[in-house]
Amino acid sequence: MNRRHVADVAGSVGLGAWAAFTVLALVVTGRAGTPLWLDDRFLMWSVGHRPEEAVALARGVTATGTSTVPYLLAALAGVVAGRTPRARLLASALGLACLAAGQLLRYGVMESIQRPRPPRSDWTTHASGWAFPSGHTTTAALTAGLLITALTLRAPRGGTALRIAVGGWGLLVGLTRVYLGVHWFTDVVGGWLFAAGWLGACLCAAAHWLPASLLTNMITSTPKPTEDHATEDPGRGGRSRPA
Repeated sequence: MNRRHVADVAGSVGLGAWAAFTVLALVVTGRAGTPLWLDDRFLMWSVGHRPEEAVALARGVTATGTSTVPYLLAALAGVVAGRTPRARLLASALGLACLAAGQLLRYGVMESIQRPRPPRSDWTTHASGWAFPSGHTTTAALTAGLLITALTLRAPRGGTALRIAVGGWGLLVGLTRVYLGVHWFTDVVGGWLFAAGWLGACLCAAAHWLPASLLTNMITSTPKPTEDHATEDPGRGGRSRPA
């Protein structure tokens, strides 16, 4: 994997996610924030399936999508990605900057759209601010994306189970927001799309503009295979080395 390939893939994914998010945001705005598609159905199902144990578990999971936990995980992603102390420090700083800047951008979008949350009578946890896109969902998905990227850079051919677990956590935090009644399902979808778009933009920018000396410590290029019979002595004209 080289930096140009990373930039192309990240840019394509980010662009697609931003396009989908823009369409969804326009639909939400055009409907004046009223529920869309399956929003009511998901909320009704959640309200009707809330045993105390499930609610307590959902509250525990949803709490990991806010406060200091995502920032600690973003810093950890930098430690995992870097292969030298300098690279780890810089990668951690970049991960934290990506997460913090994404939060600021999300706040701006929320304030511009101002979508109301579901009825307060259906809430089973505390919530504040506008609904779209979901803050916990965006934060957890963005953090999960940083961790998955770090794990992929560190071990491109391994750690699949761990990456799946991290991705599952990012998705589950969003689903708990619907289950606890504080977000519409399309708020959560918007959070996932926003996180994918912002992470794609950050990775594309990093691949383009980070110093090559840093990227060599985080992106491992696959060496070209050499023929077993080829000689390393240029004076032999490419003839096979005798056994």
